[in-house]
Amino acid sequence: MRLFARRVILAAVLALASFAASLEVIAAGHAQAGATRRLREAAASGNLELAREAIRGGAAINAANEAGETPLLIAVQNNRLDVFKILLERGANINAQARNMDTPWLLAGARGRTPMIELMLPLNPDLTLRNRFGGSSLIPACHYGHVETVRLLLARSKIAIDQINNLGWTCLLEAVILGDGGKAHQEIVRMVLAAGANSSLADREGVSPLQHARRMRQTAIVRILEAAGAK
Repeated sequence: MRLFARRVILAAVLALASFAASLEVIAAGHAQAGATRRLREAAASGNLELAREAIRGGAAINAANEAGETPLLIAVQNNRLDVFKILLERGANINAQARNMDTPWLLAGARGRTPMIELMLPLNPDLTLRNRFGGSSLIPACHYGHVETVRLLLARSKIAIDQINNLGWTCLLEAVILGDGGKAHQEIVRMVLAAGANSSLADREGVSPLQHARRMRQTAIVRILEAAGAK
């Protein structure tokens, strides 16, 4: 009987220890989840001290929300450069793709976040990833007239200049079709042509950048394209 009682007591002690360990794991998980939530809040608001506190609290740097957005992507969305830098220092993934196919690298191009692009360049951005329109970071940068972003991408990345997105457009076509023909888009057209873009590469309907520019009465861009030998 004494042996049996000892075994019962030992089993009870082990069960209690296991239960206590489980509670510790649950508590640690809750603590990390809270810290991660605070890190996302810091990425959205730009609260640098909150970001540091969340990281010290064990926040998961690359944990995504329901939309698949990591803290780094949220920092890009909200243009929070200081928080962005801290996240990069902690190993945040610049290629993590959200449900809408955005990555920090791709979105930074579309939003014209030139300083963020510069910080990511040495970190091997995955140039094979595409946004929901099938484009690189360069194509939307040309679309929105982000001159300095385009300049940096052309000078220091290996993005394919004549890459075609799901609409059948290159960065040159997008600069013409979706641009306003103003000074920013004129400069972008000059830069992509100087970088070797095919000046006559047409869209799916066979309409070239020059033909689009003429139809849209973008006189200055017409002259730039003609000077480059576009057809």
